[in-house]
Amino acid sequence: MQKIGLFGGSFNPLHCGHVAMARAFADELALDSVLFVPAGNPYHKAHADVGREHRWQMVQCVTELDARFAASDVDLVREGKTYTIDTVQIFKQIYPNAQWWWLMGMDSFMTLHTWKHWQALVRQVSIAVAARPGQSLRQLPAVLQDYAADALKAGSLHFLNAPEMAVSSTEIRRKIQAGADISGDVPSAVRQYILQHGLYRVVD
Repeated sequence: MQKIGLFGGSFNPLHCGHVAMARAFADELALDSVLFVPAGNPYHKAHADVGREHRWQMVQCVTELDARFAASDVDLVREGKTYTIDTVQIFKQIYPNAQWWWLMGMDSFMTLHTWKHWQALVRQVSIAVAARPGQSLRQLPAVLQDYAADALKAGSLHFLNAPEMAVSSTEIRRKIQAGADISGDVPSAVRQYILQHGLYRVVD
């Protein structure tokens, strides 16, 4: 059975921390592939979006970095708000025999109980969470603590000590606006794309 990890995010822009996390997930869970799924409408983000096409192209830049990496525009081609439960159901219909994992960071996991139909979601897909040092289940809301206790026993929830993201998309955008170098923050192909298209610069 093929094991596939779905890695969703706004990826605005996609950076080296995302790549390191994807590799850590793939290694620890023995995934056959990690599918980057850029959000079509990052409605929960307060910052301005550079546009679906630019985010899609930046995601495609990293698929050549690892043979296990691939990308899907399933959320980009859908109109309106895109919810994880709908995204997972689409993939399960296309590949019904695969074993699916949804990959996320601890910060996102701590808000899982606020996601649309989250209880149905965790019945349809296993959850993998990258936890940072010092984070524990005791920090979770009570409803998630109960879910986590049962899911860990069932093997449908996995925590791993992923490499800590030393940079964020927000910080990268600020550095670009300040004219600072981002060479060590994003893959070289992503950096070239950002510079080529003048993304994230302050417009007078």
